Amino acid sequence: MHCPSCSHESTSVIDTRLSSDGVAIRRRRECDACSHRFSTLEEIHLLDLVVVKRDGQREAYNRDKLVRGLRKALEKRQHTDAEFRALVHSVERDIQKMGVDEVTSEQIGAIVMSHLKSFDEVAYIRFASVYRQFEDVDSFQRELNALMWSGKKPKTATKKSVKKTRSTRTTGKS
Repeated sequence: MHCPSCSHESTSVIDTRLSSDGVAIRRRRECDACSHRFSTLEEIHLLDLVVVKRDGQREAYNRDKLVRGLRKALEKRQHTDAEFRALVHSVERDIQKMGVDEVTSEQIGAIVMSHLKSFDEVAYIRFASVYRQFEDVDSFQRELNALMWSGKKPKTATKKSVKKTRSTRTTGKS
């Protein structure tokens, strides 16, 4: 590691800590030549993974593309840097769990959507509109309806509310 101050090649690690989100290691370093102190952050990166695009083209996995896509979906949404890093890490972890050398862009998109759905519903819809290539308002509305009903039971009338509604209709009083 080169010193950012004097560019000397040799630095010493003074302190090593796990980041607050648990997905990176923060190292405090000191230059052996000028004693300048600085921090570095180490994260796991997916290596040797090929992404197969929709048109059949193959390219090396690029973490920056994932980060850009997520940042675009989460633009002007409330989240911390730690939450964002944890989101990226969990998406990459799920890609790694697949245990394959090639993954399709559709598979990556599906993994991202599953994480965004619980992370931020607005970001989920934004990402889905691009990923699923919505052609019209109806397809957008169908996805929005599916999101609204996923994991939620439709509100059904209880006996008490039905009884109250019936008495209001018959008496005209509430």
